[in-house]
Amino acid sequence: MIAEMTTPVAACRFCGAPLHYTFVDLGKSPLCESLLPADQLNQMEPFYPLHVWVCDQCFLVQLEEYVSPENIFTDYGYFSSYSDSWLKHAENYSRDMVKRLSLDASSLVVELASNDGYLLQYFVQMGIPSLGIEPAANVAEAAVKKGVPTLVTFFGREKARELADEGRMADLMLGNNVLAQVPDLNSFVAGMKILLKPQGVITMEFPHLMRLMQENQFDTIYHEHFSYFSFWTAEKIFAAHGITLFDVDEIPTHGGSLRIYGRHAGDSSKPVTERVEQLRARECAWGVNRLETYSAFAEQVKETKRKLLEFLIQARRDGKSVAGYGAPGKGNTLLNYCGIRTDFIDYTVDRNPHKHGKFLPGTHIPIFPPERIRETRPDYVLILPWNLKNEIAEQLAYIREWGGRFVVPIPQVQILD
Repeated sequence: MIAEMTTPVAACRFCGAPLHYTFVDLGKSPLCESLLPADQLNQMEPFYPLHVWVCDQCFLVQLEEYVSPENIFTDYGYFSSYSDSWLKHAENYSRDMVKRLSLDASSLVVELASNDGYLLQYFVQMGIPSLGIEPAANVAEAAVKKGVPTLVTFFGREKARELADEGRMADLMLGNNVLAQVPDLNSFVAGMKILLKPQGVITMEFPHLMRLMQENQFDTIYHEHFSYFSFWTAEKIFAAHGITLFDVDEIPTHGGSLRIYGRHAGDSSKPVTERVEQLRARECAWGVNRLETYSAFAEQVKETKRKLLEFLIQARRDGKSVAGYGAPGKGNTLLNYCGIRTDFIDYTVDRNPHKHGKFLPGTHIPIFPPERIRETRPDYVLILPWNLKNEIAEQLAYIREWGGRFVVPIPQVQILD
């Protein structure tokens, strides 16, 4: 049975119920995108608890808000456009939605957390008016250079009313991997309701909690993600704000995500699909609305740590060299939880030039351009963004010239041939 805290430490950010039950405790970790320049390596570095709770009323899995979104996202290190597969995903989505919703020059597409314009650029290219809302000024600047109009601000009820009063209401409102990053969930979802045209559609993509648990994706837990959603819980949250989820796609991104489709509760032109009914039933049969379902996850996570350390210890004892690929948020959770530093991994590489010459938070592993791998010829390359393992293995296929091999840590340690 899942352990209960007799004195609740916080309240559920959706329903307000006291949080009594631990989902998983990953110790303490720095903010996952807080990369360090060399001159800060000997300075104090803040670590925050990665203690995750599950609400026994609505089953929202969540972290406390230890750091405000302003501190995390105002100057952000993640640029979406450095993943080719993610760009292709965005392009396919934009073309599908134009066709599905008959969008044209009289429509407005609004993306929440629009990052560097990785997605809205495709709507702009098709002549469809678009607006990005992105709190990180450094990232928004890249979007504007792509021709994507972008507001540098956080989104919630107040901003939605302001835009609606200006007549800037959305035919399509979307957000990819932003729902998890919102501490004031009720204000955010209420804002979507305000800004959506009467016949408009909302789509949101987020990692599927059921897949996270089934496939041991604990490294997707970090401070920038405040909440983790099943469809069952997401449906309750949106319904509480007058939005009906009428369709859902199960998609492969980020190890298994959901794309939910929402509309005003009173919009009868979009009936609820069979996919919604089937996924809800499948989740309930699996147990997303039963507390005991969440109890086995913590032990599963500990075993993954033990196996990864066993592999790295043996590799080092055998005189093998190990490099990392990528500097993603999930990688920092994994490395800090497992206590993996330069004693196990010499360095990591990343395609994003904004990260070059910096060091991973907590572990202080240096980040180089990808060419470093060809120069140093490591025996193993540990793929930290494992959700992109096929793309990365293809990019680095040349490591086989010297007998190099890829290692994937999740859902379990696996050496790729």
